[in-house]
Amino acid sequence: MKKTIQLIGGVVAALAAYLLLWPVPIAPVAWNAPQAPGYVGPHAPNTRLANLQMIDLHGEVGPEHIAFGPDGKLYTTVASGNILRMNANGSAQEVFANTGGRVLGFDFDAKGNLIAADAVKGLLAIAPDAKVTVLTDTVGTDPIRYADGVVVAKNGKMYFSDASTRFAPKDWGGTFEASVLDILEQSATGRILEFDPASKTTRVVAQGISFANGVALSQDEQSLFVNETGKYRVWKIAVTANALDVTQPSAQARVLLDNLPGYPDNLMRGRDGKIWLGFAKPRNPTIDNLAAKPLMRKITLRLPRALWPIPKAYGHVIAFTEDGAVVADLQDPSGAYPETTAITETKDRLYVQSLHAHGLGWLPNK
Repeated sequence: MKKTIQLIGGVVAALAAYLLLWPVPIAPVAWNAPQAPGYVGPHAPNTRLANLQMIDLHGEVGPEHIAFGPDGKLYTTVASGNILRMNANGSAQEVFANTGGRVLGFDFDAKGNLIAADAVKGLLAIAPDAKVTVLTDTVGTDPIRYADGVVVAKNGKMYFSDASTRFAPKDWGGTFEASVLDILEQSATGRILEFDPASKTTRVVAQGISFANGVALSQDEQSLFVNETGKYRVWKIAVTANALDVTQPSAQARVLLDNLPGYPDNLMRGRDGKIWLGFAKPRNPTIDNLAAKPLMRKITLRLPRALWPIPKAYGHVIAFTEDGAVVADLQDPSGAYPETTAITETKDRLYVQSLHAHGLGWLPNK
């Protein structure tokens, strides 16, 4: 009996030592997560995103970003690293390009080049003949570790997010794994960058963002809308800001949408002045309760991945105006179409972006 007790004690001690002392890559920062509002007000539960019509992607997964090119074709990035091109109804699908990395957001410039935020390679230009050119992968001598969303202004300047300067997807097993580490740590090292193709220079517009994600321009192109995924909010930041630390008060940046019900991902300009935003996941009370407990977040990372407090699947996209008024809210509580990241709107259709869907979902635009 004594040996059994000693054995059990040894196992318990070893487990405790592992949970408390085993090295993990994050150095968690305590923060005050606002109490989740739940699905109320403009976000009252509905099923407007349910029963999507589907475009078969022939084995490709995760149409994370969708946009129409100057050639009238629909382009989308998928988890394999391919950029697909097709007709608006999904026909005539082909692989347009593969950068050898993972393109997340993209836009088109005035010359018809696809400007890609590649989470592995940096900011790229892909010509109509599919030739890939690296525009920038550093800010000075500092690497761009996690290029995520991008938008091209009429003057040619390109604004894009570097989601984390701590965790590069190429070093941590992919985009999802790196994002989990960054959001668990909450060191808020994300930033917004500007690349000027005329001078070929890259500068920091704003920094101090907890996982900088989707980016959109205001209609007058004087402001940027930026999703701060790790803190459930959307910023409005002046394009003229220079190395602005958003954690400090400034007239050049303000929180436009705060304490959202989920993790905001992409931003897409829609019709009639709307901006579409998608939530990759809903809020999770366990994660919010760990906000002020850095040690518990370290312990969480030491648990088997099956025990991590991953939020449930829940389809949810919204549209808002430039002054922050929510004007559309579409949900699917079943989460049948997972990790909805935004909407690409045309006169006839709403195409639903997704991190992991096995197909491209769409709804008639009524």
